[in-house]
Amino acid sequence: MPMPTHARAPGPESEADAAALRRLRWRARRGLLENDIVLGRYFERHGAALSPSACAALAQLLELPDGALLDLVLGRAALPAALDGAPVRALLDQLRAV
Repeated sequence: MPMPTHARAPGPESEADAAALRRLRWRARRGLLENDIVLGRYFERHGAALSPSACAALAQLLELPDGALLDLVLGRAALPAALDGAPVRALLDQLRAV
């Protein structure tokens, strides 16, 4: 029986996206409980709808040490110039809202 046109079978791109999201969730597990809480809530609320630019921005933030990431999320530190871009700022706004 042919598949209805409105339903899509998982293709290689969607499987790759799902795998990338799983890896990103794994990398989001942090040593500081505060970061774990914020990032966990973020994934609960926004994880299913993350755009490629949001994934890239989150990957950049996850390269930071735990303390630096927490300071950014809490607004205690300025965003480093190397990370200062619209996608990272938008992601930080979302993280601060959770």
